[in-house]
Amino acid sequence: MDIGLVGLGKMGGNMRERMRRAGLTVVGFDRNPDVSDVGSLEELVEALPSPKVVWVMVPAGDPTRATIAELADLLGPGDVVVDGGNSRWTDDITNAELLAEKEIGYVDCGVSGGVWGLDNGYALMYGGDGDDIAKVRPAFDALAPEGDFGSVHAGKVGAGHFSKMVHNGIEYAIMQSYAEGWELLEKVDMVDNVTEVFRSWREGTVIRSWLLDLMVAALDDDPGLSKVAGYAEDSGEGRWTVEAGIENAVATPAITAALYARFVSRQDDSPAMKAVAAMRNQFGGHAVRTPAPKGGDAEGATGPDQSETAQKAGAGSGQEPSES
Repeated sequence: MDIGLVGLGKMGGNMRERMRRAGLTVVGFDRNPDVSDVGSLEELVEALPSPKVVWVMVPAGDPTRATIAELADLLGPGDVVVDGGNSRWTDDITNAELLAEKEIGYVDCGVSGGVWGLDNGYALMYGGDGDDIAKVRPAFDALAPEGDFGSVHAGKVGAGHFSKMVHNGIEYAIMQSYAEGWELLEKVDMVDNVTEVFRSWREGTVIRSWLLDLMVAALDDDPGLSKVAGYAEDSGEGRWTVEAGIENAVATPAITAALYARFVSRQDDSPAMKAVAAMRNQFGGHAVRTPAPKGGDAEGATGPDQSETAQKAGAGSGQEPSES
């Protein structure tokens, strides 16, 4: 099989190599000429026999939309475009409609495997018409891990990226659970070797997983994770999963909490908790801490003095519930 691959970054570059190892002829294009096989998207298309299959592995959003729009002008009837990035499934509907106007097929493919995929293979979830899937099948077979279940035709256009979105939402919740468990184990004095506790869970327990393996690898490198700041970004799929839950009236409390925990991680000083502390002081005279000066530590809690306004309102006088 001959296939074009657009985007040769960490994932795309390894995917090109894995397909070549499987005997496929891969023509790659990237804006970085040091890794690109051709000088332009037009050259890539010209190098492929018909029906042409072009796999897109560029950042989701505008870069992917622009690439697919350009391919719509370069490809012809019977050709197929595969979007293997982390696009939102709603974009797939738009992309498929654009290409269908020129009788070009479209397949959306969620890809999981990261930097390990070159050797271990990539889990693939794809959506689209069966005839279009058949044209891409040799590439799917080359990229998939060994076994019968690492590659699935999930359904119609959009089903691949929707499935990958839910996969990533689940990933958020699992990672957050491991993280909370690690923090609790580190907090208590009675547990002396947290890393080995985590390592023991890798064998025979109901929570063993590849993510757990990676957590142990991180702890082996840095037992207290002192080299890592407590700041976690989100790349979009967790938000989309929560939004899809709302749109379909499906509760996703674990995924939602994991997403919100990442938001909290980015705050040096929580505005919401400022408001909570201020209200506790107003209604009950509860102590508050003053903000830390830049480069310094927060000052200790102040005394239980209330503001004059709170005193006049009767705060702490039994006229409203107190809090301990």
